[in-house]
Amino acid sequence: MNLNTIHNVYFIGIGGIGMSAIAHYFASNGKQVAGYDKTPSQITKTLEGKGVEIHFEDALDNIPIPFLKKEETLIVYTPAIPENHLELNYFFEHNFRVLKRAEILGKITENTFCLAVAGTHGKTTTSSILGHIMAQVNATSFLGGISENYNSNLILGDDKISVVEADEYDRSFLQLSPDIACVTSMDADHLDIYGDSEALNTSFEEFTKEVSETLIVAKGLPLKGLTYAINEPSDYEAFNLKIESGKYIFDVKTPSTEIQNIEFSLPGRHNVMNALAALAMADVYGVPLENIKHSLSTFKGVKRRFSYKIKTEDFVLIDDYAHHPAEINAVESSIREMYPNETILVVFQPHLFSRTRDFIDDFALALSKFDEVLLLDIYPAREAPISGVNSEWLFGKITCKSKKQTKNNNLVKDIKNSSAKVVAMLGAGDIGVTIQEVTNQLLKTIENET
Repeated sequence: MNLNTIHNVYFIGIGGIGMSAIAHYFASNGKQVAGYDKTPSQITKTLEGKGVEIHFEDALDNIPIPFLKKEETLIVYTPAIPENHLELNYFFEHNFRVLKRAEILGKITENTFCLAVAGTHGKTTTSSILGHIMAQVNATSFLGGISENYNSNLILGDDKISVVEADEYDRSFLQLSPDIACVTSMDADHLDIYGDSEALNTSFEEFTKEVSETLIVAKGLPLKGLTYAINEPSDYEAFNLKIESGKYIFDVKTPSTEIQNIEFSLPGRHNVMNALAALAMADVYGVPLENIKHSLSTFKGVKRRFSYKIKTEDFVLIDDYAHHPAEINAVESSIREMYPNETILVVFQPHLFSRTRDFIDDFALALSKFDEVLLLDIYPAREAPISGVNSEWLFGKITCKSKKQTKNNNLVKDIKNSSAKVVAMLGAGDIGVTIQEVTNQLLKTIENET
């Protein structure tokens, strides 16, 4: 398919973080872009500000007339869209060109030099760091989160080099043609798609066969490639880690040299690993190490990835997308490292009934490491309820002494009633919207008290 012959691109699920980056890309390249999403959001508002027409009711009458011209229009959809979606079925039935998000991302990047970041955790932060580094060589980066440096999930460069997240969900990453790739992690996830961890691992192995030049993997993963690790012999090794003025400072050994005193502001050793993966990919590509070092020192982070919403001497509120036990553990250890003597409260919204069922004991163990827990109802996302799978079940398995089930509209009161000075709000559902209202109300309280 020649994308140059496409005039109109219509997105079903345009507000998704991966979908919106592609919509932004096409709009920036002179295509007519429109789409549907379930609910308005800051992402859809941003796209509308760029002239993208968006509606929020699944109805054929809402599709703009130019996008009904089959020969000029491409339809892009996300796998999260239900099978009975009226608009999507109309386009299928009338033989429009219809592609999944991963397929169109593969088409966009197949003729570029593509750097792809895969892994069950760390993709978004690693690809955002890498995108920031590769911006100096004019790469175009499609990100799964909003970069704080660019306030966008798209870093627009030319059409010669691309940086992408290689998403394992629905085996999407098999649509890509990466030249350099890394795999950050292979913890069991998306078992609603894969069934078991063995099938997930097989999918990662298939992905590595698509890599044309260099594969880079976190040491310990069952894949063959250049390795990276902290304080372990590997091709890329970070060592001499220390924290000064709230920043990590560390040295890195590469296969050919060493570079010293790298500064990096994101908390948590897992983020040092993410930075190290991005450094390795950029180094293999050929970006000078001193340039990489400078980019790492100026990287501001990704929204909803250990994002400070409030940070005063007396109170800290942290927002994070963590929705898997391994991610919750990483956030907890990062907070303990930064605030070793403080009481820590976690607010958690489970995401998906199937994920809660598949990892119930691991979730309980991870949440029990916090001093206090506020547990919200499960956010269903694309799923129908599963009998017996609910927050009450998870709540009963959490062992910390101070725990409570609550609702979104009670969070401010519950947080105020806690003596914790550090609060983390975690989850991939609408808690990402709720936290803004919680932040606003808590800031008013802080202002009134001062």
